[in-house]
Amino acid sequence: MKIVVLGLSITSSWGNGHATTYRGLLRELHRSGHEIVFLERDQPWYAGNRDMPQPPFCETHLYHSLRELKSRFAGEIREADSVIVGSYVPDGIAVGEWVLREANGVTAFYDIDTPVTLAALAAGKCDYVSPGLIEHYDFYLSFTGGPILRRIENEFRSPMARALYCAVDPALYYTQPATEKWLLGYLGTYSDDRQPKVDELLINPARELSSEKFIVAGPQYPDSIRWPKNVARITHIEPRDHRAFYNAQRFTLNVTRADMIRAGYSPSVRLFEAAACGTPIVSDSWPGLDEFFTPGEEILIAKNSREVVDILRKISPDEARQIGERARKRVLAEHTAAHRAAELETLIQSVASRVGHLEGATTL
Repeated sequence: MKIVVLGLSITSSWGNGHATTYRGLLRELHRSGHEIVFLERDQPWYAGNRDMPQPPFCETHLYHSLRELKSRFAGEIREADSVIVGSYVPDGIAVGEWVLREANGVTAFYDIDTPVTLAALAAGKCDYVSPGLIEHYDFYLSFTGGPILRRIENEFRSPMARALYCAVDPALYYTQPATEKWLLGYLGTYSDDRQPKVDELLINPARELSSEKFIVAGPQYPDSIRWPKNVARITHIEPRDHRAFYNAQRFTLNVTRADMIRAGYSPSVRLFEAAACGTPIVSDSWPGLDEFFTPGEEILIAKNSREVVDILRKISPDEARQIGERARKRVLAEHTAAHRAAELETLIQSVASRVGHLEGATTL
């Protein structure tokens, strides 16, 4: 099949998790023999921070405006067996309307930010998808599963809503020998709704365990935050360095955004990356978490700083490694990019056979 994806970014992972998701998914689709084209709006924020300007597994094109997109790539859209438009694409509503007019193949919206999207739609402030578009895309792919899928179908009249969760590439994330640098670390872009939990679950424990080393990595943290002296700061870690980062921690922290806690069933890609490295995870709690990891065996849950401190003090390095190894086995069995690519291929072919889009096309 020929699959065209219009996404936020694949060339730059700076301050977004979209690139990591697209890279793993499209790499595996390419390995299965599909032809992949990725169309990305050229934006200054990403232009200055491109860590993969030419992905080897897909044909990538940058465009500067909606007008240029339409003039240069209408043929790609018409020829594709499937066209997928991602969340947070600039002018995404206009892009989606154009895709639905031009496409002859299966169309889908891929929402990497589902709870945020639905909150924005409810407030009338979503600029990359609309209820009218959701109704007319052939199907809706969601980073969030569970009950929210039925809401997308019932309230927004999507013909089909299915979970396509984030995933990990085991060729990039794995256990490797490393000197322990930090007792607990956290990797994530700053957000107002997450920061109180970062304070509670990392900064406060760091103040109490002042002889231990902690780290927070990620961009956009305001200068007003007062970091304890034993908390190191890194503004950005490129994806190729994530593995070394996780392997240098005894434990890693996962903190979930408020919209995703309310929705439930919203695993972060950082969960799967850390688990694939065998690094034991300390996480906040949210509905559906136990569908991905078994609490107490494959992941550790903490509600407050006292529980984090107890984990850090009482769980031995050997026990921590065992927890991490169990999580690693779970991820490799269920949550790799290859799993997601196979799920997407099956969905496209199922929808195509139902609506008659791939008549005469070669499927793999």
